[in-house]
Amino acid sequence: MANAHAPATGHERIETSNFLMIVLVLLTVIVGGIVEIVPLFFQRSTTQAVEHLKPYSPLQLAGRDVYIREGCYNCHSQMIRPLRAETLRYGHYSVAGEFVYDHPFQWGSKRTGPDLARVGGKYSDEWHRLHLTNPRDLVPESNMPAYAWLSAATLDPKELAPRMRALRAVGVPYTDDEIAKAGAEVQGKTEMDAVVAYLQVLGTALKP
Repeated sequence: MANAHAPATGHERIETSNFLMIVLVLLTVIVGGIVEIVPLFFQRSTTQAVEHLKPYSPLQLAGRDVYIREGCYNCHSQMIRPLRAETLRYGHYSVAGEFVYDHPFQWGSKRTGPDLARVGGKYSDEWHRLHLTNPRDLVPESNMPAYAWLSAATLDPKELAPRMRALRAVGVPYTDDEIAKAGAEVQGKTEMDAVVAYLQVLGTALKP
């Protein structure tokens, strides 16, 4: 008669040991993640900027910071998938080379509001100002909060140069001259001006 208390071996040993199962699952996830992610850092299509892409201007960069601060990404994605329904509504699908200067990028899948990947140039500056001031004036069914106070919030010119230097450290090609002039370029501008400038450049680098 076989010994009912014989030690577990092979798969049985793994399946009956919580510690061993956790360690092996974590190891599998780590190795799988490395295999999927690391090659992207060396793949030209994901690291090379598209032809017409330029780093954000100081005003656009300030607007992007306000956009992130206000959590706009919680309701608006910036990633058009290569599906017919999406490209018909929003335009050309997103490509990695459009986002090489975005730290962090604003992809995602949450769409309480429409995707903004190609909103640049779709509406006038005045439309954006009215929409941000009170969205329901232009879109009656909108549940977007109003951001009228952005018109009264003035940008701090001293904040731009440090941000641009930090971005240059991670590969955004700002020159010393651009950084030195950044403060003057946003002098007297409001956060509303900045957000509108940021929205107007989204998706305009790709020329299909």
